Order: sequence, then structure tokens, then C-alpha cells
Amino acid sequence: MGNDRPYPKIIEDRESYVVIFDGPNDPWHPMNWSFSKKCWIATMVCYCTLVATFNSALFSPAAAQASQDLFVGKEFGALATSLYILGFAFGPLIWGPGCELMGRRTPLIVGSLGSAVFTLGSAVAKDIQTLIICRFFAGVFGSSPLCVVPGILADVFDDYQRGPSIAIYALAVFAGPLAASFIGGYIVDSYLRWRWTLYLPALMGFSAMFLLLLFLEETHADTVLLAKAARIRQETGNWSIHAEHSRVEVDAQALLRKYLVRPLRMLVTEPIVLLVSIYMSFIYGLTYCLVGAYPYVFQNTYRMNKGTAALPLVAVILGLCLAVCFIIWQQLQSQKTLLSGNGASEPEARLLPVIVGAFVFPIGIFWFSWTAFRPSMHWMVPTASGVLTGFGLLCIFMPCFNYLVEAYLPLAASTVAANVMLRSGIAAGFPLFSVQMFANLGIQWAGTLLGCLAIAMIPIALGFRAYGAHFRRSKLLSGSKVIV
Repeated sequence: MGNDRPYPKIIEDRESYVVIFDGPNDPWHPMNWSFSKKCWIATMVCYCTLVATFNSALFSPAAAQASQDLFVGKEFGALATSLYILGFAFGPLIWGPGCELMGRRTPLIVGSLGSAVFTLGSAVAKDIQTLIICRFFAGVFGSSPLCVVPGILADVFDDYQRGPSIAIYALAVFAGPLAASFIGGYIVDSYLRWRWTLYLPALMGFSAMFLLLLFLEETHADTVLLAKAARIRQETGNWSIHAEHSRVEVDAQALLRKYLVRPLRMLVTEPIVLLVSIYMSFIYGLTYCLVGAYPYVFQNTYRMNKGTAALPLVAVILGLCLAVCFIIWQQLQSQKTLLSGNGASEPEARLLPVIVGAFVFPIGIFWFSWTAFRPSMHWMVPTASGVLTGFGLLCIFMPCFNYLVEAYLPLAASTVAANVMLRSGIAAGFPLFSVQMFANLGIQWAGTLLGCLAIAMIPIALGFRAYGAHFRRSKLLSGSKVIV
């Protein structure tokens, strides 16, 4: 111990010095915080999610203007959006382990700060290289809320309240890029020009960071116990008192296996993870396809300016809100059925809204594509189709996400990492070809192609609703108690 002093004797009854919660009603436990406090936390973290997803698409309407100012082709400008989304695919490698080692608060604050800093770097860029590199790292840091916020909501809300909170979180994931499209369009059309499509999300990111720094408390139960143990040590002067989480040592190899090797293995060996993630990737990527396609369609067909041409996306956002109401209602009905003892608790029960959305979604796509290609059709007709499109988008995405988590609950961290990496990696390609596809194929045929792809994926929802329990009997899942 120093100065030739011997090591002290090992405490025989170490467990008596470990701090735990004082039963289910311990006020230290985040589940026992007041409902108003939980709602305030949920509002803050969902705002952070909205900032990250809003940032992902706000630059999209400005790509052509920025490319012109930086003397490069329009394709290079579109890279700024694609690389930001690609950054989402690499984020889980950082924020997944960060959640386990440091709790929720620190990764969320660092992510918000880093994304804001790199977005500001993009805003002041003098060349395309700086712009796209900063956008990529802004996406890596911006993926923090996508990885951390679901864990925060699970920390503070019980099973009855968690469903509605996750629905609001999913709404922020999709509404952010859709709202960014028309807001970015109006910014580009104004005297502010393209750099303010980056200044604005940077300012929002800094505001989110300060909000978290001032008001967000730690919600990760193991990390909360560290604070509780520190309080007791100060009060008693007994420095042997500690929390179990303080014994955790960083094992880089184990973290690499959990957040990179195992997710990739699950994509190869688990048909549920692969097929459901492909379905979700298509739906998620189509959101960014619509961000580019809607302004192009309404500009070319109805001669609207850039900002006004993206306003019909408000109908898609309305559809998302209706889907949230429908999903919450369906979850409440399912919980009543379970409480009455008449229903099954299988994860496949989550997929009922997916089946509804799987049929509604292509109807919205076909409606849009076959009414928006000629100016003789009033602009309200294709605009109204967005309600069905948005409704189908969220009805597919959110229950699929919940289904993956519940179906692979012992491997939830690896499952979410696999899903986010594949989903973001595929979605990153959509901004590169969406406008060109509608320009070259024609509005009606490009929309028909997307609608047919959506129809081709309907069997995924139907198949796993009927036979998902059979596919969940895998060797990886049966051995999960050992490897988690």
C-alpha cells in the first residue's frame, strides 16, 4: 500500500458492503420518480432525438446550392446527407458500450455536444471535403440519442407506460427529417442560404446539450447505485461501501464481441433479425427518399418553390401522429387482454399493427405516384395520400422494433446494434438516387416500383406473425444466458 505497509486483509463478508435498492419502493430507483419528473425527462430526451433526426435532412434541400458555391457536382452535395445517416451505423459501436459503462447521461450529453460541434464545422466549411467529413462525424455523435433514449425510457417507465413513450420517441425519429425538408427549403429560398441549414441544427444541438447538462439526472439503475453508495460513504465514513457496478472492468474484447461480432453474426444466422431489419431498413430509407422526392415532384408538376413544394410532407407527419394513436390504443387493448388472462404474451402479438401498416403503406405510395405526375390533378389529391403513407410507415417500423427487442430480450443490446447498423447503412444510400429515380423513371413508375417493393415485403409481417415462435428457437438464443 506504500511506505512498506502490507496490503490490508480482504473483507470476508463483501456482500454486506454492496449498496442495493431498498425494495421496490426505493425513491432512488428511477421507476419510483414522480410521473411529472418522468415526463420532463422524456420530453428532453425526445427533443434530443428530434434534433438529431432533424439535422439529418435539413441540409438536403441545400445540397444543390452548396454544391454550386463549393464548385462540385450535385452528387457530392448529396453525400453530406448520406454520410450523416451512415454515421448512424457506426454510432452503436460507441454509444452501446458507453451506456453500460458510463450510464445514460454522459453518452447523451457528449453525443449532443459532438454533433453540434461537427455540424458547426460543416456550416463554416470552405471546401466539400471538410463539409462531408464533418457531416459524417456529426452523424456518429448524433446517433447517441437513437441508441440511448430507448434505454432511458425503459429505465423510468413501467410496462404500462413504456409503450406510449416509445411511440413518441418513434414519432421524433420520423417527423424530424420530414419537417426538416420544408423548413430547409424555406431557408434556402431566403437570404439566409445553405449555411443556415447547418447553423440552425448546430444551435439546436447546443441548446439540447445545455438542457441535458442542467436538468437530466442519471436513469441507469446500476449507475444510480454508484451515486447512492457515494452518498452513504460520505455520511458514514466507511469507504468499503460500494455499488456492484464499481467492480465492472472494461473488457475491450467482450465489448467488441457484443456490439460488433455478435450483431453481424445475428444478421447472418437469425432469419428474424435479418428479414425484419431489411423491412425496417426499407421503411426507414424511404423516409429519406420522400424527403428528396416530394420537393422534386411538387416543384416539377405544380411549379411550387422549394419550401412550399415540401409542405405536403405535413400530411405524412399527420399520418405518423395517427399511427401513434392507433399503436398506443392497440397496446392498451393488448394489456387489458393480458390482465384478464385471455391473451398470449408472445412477442408476435406486437405485429398486429405491422400487418395493418403493411397494406396501408403501398396504397399511399400508389395513390401518390399516380396522381402527382400531371398538373391537371389538384395538388391536394397527391398530398392527401401522405396520411396513409405516414400511417403505414410508423405502423410498420415501431412494432417491428419492439418485436425484435422482445423476441431476443436476453440479446437486446446486440439485436438493436444489428438493426441500427443495417438500417442506417441501407438508408444512407437513398438520398443518392431518390431524385434521379423519379426524374429518370417518371413519377408514376418510380412510385410504382417502391409500392411493388412494399407489397413484396408484406409476407415478412404475415410470416413472422404466424410462425415467428418457430424461428425464435435458435442456438444463439438458447445459449444467450451464458454469453450476455
